[in-house]
Amino acid sequence: MKTGQLHVTTPTEREIVMTRIFAAPRTAVFDALTRPELLKCWCYGPDGWSMVDCEVDLRVGGTYRFVLRGTDGTRMGLGGVYREVVPPERIVNTEVFDQDWTGGETVATTVLEEEGGKTTLTSTVRYSSKEARDAALKSGMLRGAGASYDRLEELLVSAAARGSRREAREPRA
Repeated sequence: MKTGQLHVTTPTEREIVMTRIFAAPRTAVFDALTRPELLKCWCYGPDGWSMVDCEVDLRVGGTYRFVLRGTDGTRMGLGGVYREVVPPERIVNTEVFDQDWTGGETVATTVLEEEGGKTTLTSTVRYSSKEARDAALKSGMLRGAGASYDRLEELLVSAAARGSRREAREPRA
């Protein structure tokens, strides 16, 4: 199954794997996944939502907390603990929603692989049960992830363009 440029598979009864290629180096993608000021620009689900709170303590054992708000004022909070952080290659974290619609804690493993200036992001989310995974698939989560990743691509492209303009203005030694 595909959602725009987001490729989605369900390799096991409890997992969803999302893969997306970005036209950016993996250090830039890693930064966008881990820096609050960048996360707020893209990581908030479907259009009309926004991220109103973003806290990140990026270290093993550190926590994160996001609060998203919909156009109708609905708030959705989630957070977790970082189990593994290997810049700029890999992040493993738990995730629990305040209103637990996913059936308990999930574990997300995000791997970034760079080749030829492009980065492949692979996010594997492991749910507590097949039922929890299936509920996530039916929830609109893929539409939200697809929209978020589209915004991430736009952010990365605009950052690269700003960098190119800055380099063009700087005198060379």
